[in-house]
Amino acid sequence: MRFQLLSDLHLETEDFTPQPAPGAEMLVLGGDIDSTWQGLSHFRDWPVPVLMVAGNHEFDDRDVGATWPVLRAHCESLGIRLLERESLVLADARGRRIRFVSTVRWCDFDAFGESRREKAMRAGSYFMHVQRSTQGGRPFDADLVREEGLACKAWLAAELAQAPVAWDATVALTHFAPSLRSADPRYGHQSGTASFCNADDELLPLADVWIHGHLHCRHDYTVVHPDGRSTRVVCNARGHARRGEAEGYDPLFLLEV
Repeated sequence: MRFQLLSDLHLETEDFTPQPAPGAEMLVLGGDIDSTWQGLSHFRDWPVPVLMVAGNHEFDDRDVGATWPVLRAHCESLGIRLLERESLVLADARGRRIRFVSTVRWCDFDAFGESRREKAMRAGSYFMHVQRSTQGGRPFDADLVREEGLACKAWLAAELAQAPVAWDATVALTHFAPSLRSADPRYGHQSGTASFCNADDELLPLADVWIHGHLHCRHDYTVVHPDGRSTRVVCNARGHARRGEAEGYDPLFLLEV
């Protein structure tokens, strides 16, 4: 299956018009498309099916729990299939069945281990302040983000562990990165990196491909496992042009599974 991959477009501030990639059988949106949601209208009547995982900025200035049904309904009205703690099996033109396993997978701040968790959570409080979200009327702070992140991880681990029955390949789709291998080279492994990357390396062998966004840089690397199998990890985030992050960005990038 060949699909176009777009994430971190930030259309609430960026001047960018997405275009369908020739040859794509599907469009996958990796989150942080537009914090106002207005930019999602670009994908109405898209020529191929559109799958989306929400990013953290889809919840800016909103209550996380209350937002889910509203965001789902909005995406559905545009013909976008929003996946959160859900799996979906789709067949490509050759009849090959691809399972998409998707969740935001909020960070749990354990990217550097338990010993550095407290420091990572303090650093993460800055990003929560920028997002200005709530959860059940409470500020969606680092503690609540970690709680959501652990719930996402538990679901993801259980879902990925299912033995292949009705699919030929598995694609994990998360907004947050699954590994420190995806850390932005501009910032390295500082405490704030744990707000972008999780330590889900033990789950990588359960997916053939892992797609993520969130970091405003591109990644395409392969992790080889002890049994000889491998997982391709891909991020095609655009980021902010004013910071030079969009330089060299390929909006027509195709990923084949």
